[in-house]
Amino acid sequence: MTTRFLSILAAALMVAGPAFAHHSFAMFDYNKEVTLVGEVKEFKWTNPHIHVYLKAPDVTGAMAEWEIEGATPDNLKRQGWSRDTFKPGDKVTIVVHPLKNGTTGGMLVKATHSDGRAVGGRN
Repeated sequence: MTTRFLSILAAALMVAGPAFAHHSFAMFDYNKEVTLVGEVKEFKWTNPHIHVYLKAPDVTGAMAEWEIEGATPDNLKRQGWSRDTFKPGDKVTIVVHPLKNGTTGGMLVKATHSDGRAVGGRN
């Protein structure tokens, strides 16, 4: 009886583990979109989400570094992204759902290179 209970408990914990590992997206304001025009500082092709660090003006017009979170590499790969989608120095336009707390960050909605090539995103 104890062995069966422990086996069921272990299986339940293994299934529930990933659910606790993922963070909430409540910090993003999905009622707003902000368009950022700037220069890529860094692009991280990492799990569980990609990150783009962008030098672009903040809401006051001062130059700031924005941390933009995107979908998973697997999801973005299906949309044509790769670890070479952005390189430091690339000029881009990125639309984000901004952070609710007003800091310079957001959830990627869509991106466009300076030559007009659209890049995937959460459309």
